[in-house]
Amino acid sequence: MYTMQSWTCFFQFICSMQSVCHCCDWIQHHYGHLSSEYLSLLDQMGGDITEQDAPVFFPTSLYRHIDDAGFEDQVRFRNETIYQITKLFDGNMKSVTWDKKKRDDFLNILERQFENLKSCVSPAKKPERRLKRYFKELNRKVLRKMNYSAQAWELIRKETKRHLQRLDIFKAN
Repeated sequence: MYTMQSWTCFFQFICSMQSVCHCCDWIQHHYGHLSSEYLSLLDQMGGDITEQDAPVFFPTSLYRHIDDAGFEDQVRFRNETIYQITKLFDGNMKSVTWDKKKRDDFLNILERQFENLKSCVSPAKKPERRLKRYFKELNRKVLRKMNYSAQAWELIRKETKRHLQRLDIFKAN
């Protein structure tokens, strides 16, 4: 005989599996397309990507660590990275000369990607602290220190492209 508690547990398990299936479906059928779209817009919205290096080191070791993580941790990391990128682009952009429509489309697609990935992960787990710290440093040492100049935004665009391309690598794995 099944108790109400066992049915509740069974129902939670089925919902959890449906959520994972929805997430797998989203990543398999939509993530790559949107990723290609926002990377293309990122290139098109401005001129050539700068050759200058940002004064904040790219967190390569963090990505290596995530490469070996489980599916949900990778999705959470991907989602947090996209969220941090959208926060960066929420700053003072008066000095940029980028195509406004392409920039807005880029940010809208990132937001869509974020919202769909957010439904795939448990809100109970905290995001990776080192990733948040990296983006705070990028904001502080590039945008604020360079007074939100066009040059600072070009560095942010370059770093954004590096992150989004790197996220696609472990998506492929």
